[in-house]
Amino acid sequence: MSLFERYLSVWVGLSIMVGVILGNVLPELFSALAALEVARVNLVVAVLIWIMIYPMMVQVDFSSIRDIGERPKGLIITLVVNWLIKPFTMTALGWLFFRVLFVDLVAPDTATEYIAGIILLGVAPCTAMVFVWSHLTKGDANYTLVQVSVNDVIMIFAFAPLASFLLGVTDVVVPWETLLLSVTLYVVFPLVAGVITRKTLERPQAAPDQLEPLLAGLKPYSIAGLLATVILLFGLQAQTIIAQPLDIVLIAIPLLIQTYGIFALAYLAARWWRVEHAVAAPCALIGTSNFFELAVAVAISLFGLHSGAALATVVGVLVEVPVMLSLVAVVNRTRW
Repeated sequence: MSLFERYLSVWVGLSIMVGVILGNVLPELFSALAALEVARVNLVVAVLIWIMIYPMMVQVDFSSIRDIGERPKGLIITLVVNWLIKPFTMTALGWLFFRVLFVDLVAPDTATEYIAGIILLGVAPCTAMVFVWSHLTKGDANYTLVQVSVNDVIMIFAFAPLASFLLGVTDVVVPWETLLLSVTLYVVFPLVAGVITRKTLERPQAAPDQLEPLLAGLKPYSIAGLLATVILLFGLQAQTIIAQPLDIVLIAIPLLIQTYGIFALAYLAARWWRVEHAVAAPCALIGTSNFFELAVAVAISLFGLHSGAALATVVGVLVEVPVMLSLVAVVNRTRW
C-alpha cells in the first residue's frame, strides 16, 4: 500500500475542506456544474464514478458468474438487510430522533420532512458506489455485480410501494428516468467497457499477464476520481453547510447510527455464517451505502426543492463518502 493510500482518510478530509471553501468562493462555478444534469443525474458526478468503478468492471469474469448460485449466503444477507431490515430501522431512527430526542430543536413540520428524507434514503440501496467500496476492499467483482443487479431489479418493483407505506402517502412516483439512467451510466456502460477491455487483454495474440499491470496503472486515477467526487459533492452543498450547520448535524446523527449499525449487522452475520471475506465485504457495504440520486429526486418531486426532505437526502450524500471510507478501513483490518 502506497503512502498516499495509507493516509487516504487524510486526503478525503482535506478534499472536504477544499470543496466547502471552493463552493463558497466560487459559487457560480459549482452552480454551472450542478446544471450539467439529466433526470436529476449529475453528469460530472457520473463521469467521476465511472472512473472509480471501471477498474472493478475489468475484473468481472462472466464465465464465473454462473457459479455464484452455489454461494448464496452473501446474496441472502444483502437482500434481507436491504429490504427487510434497513428501511424499517431508518424509519424508526428518524422518528426517535425528530419526534422524541430533537423535538425541542426542530419545528414539527420540518421534523416531518426530515423523517421523510431519511426514509427515502433507507429504501434506496446503493447502485454505483458499492463497486468502489468493493474494489477498495478487494471484494469479489463477479459477486458484487450480481448483488447490485438483483438489488436493482427488486428496486424497480419494491421502491414505490415500500416508500408509500413508510411515508404514509399514496402518490409516490418512481422517477423512472433517474433510475434507468443511473443504472445505465453507473452499471451498464462501465460494465460493457470493462468486458471489452478484458476480452481484448485475453485475446490469443495479446501479451500475457496484462490485467494486473493495467489495474495497477488505473488505481491512481480511481483514487483521484474519488477525491474529486468528494470536492464536487461538498462544493455543490457548501453554502447549505454554512447556512444550516445545526440542521445538518441533527440529520447526520441518525444517519450515522443507521450506517454503522447496518454495517455491523450485515458484516457480523456474514462472519457468523462463514461467508468468505471477498463476498462479505460488498455484502455488508451495499446495504450501508445509498442510491442518493434516486432519494434526492423523489424527495424533490414529493416535497419540493427547498424542503426538509430534500435537505435530509443531501445530508445523506455528504456523510456517505467519509463514513464509507471509515468502514472500508474496518473491513481491510478485519480480514478472515
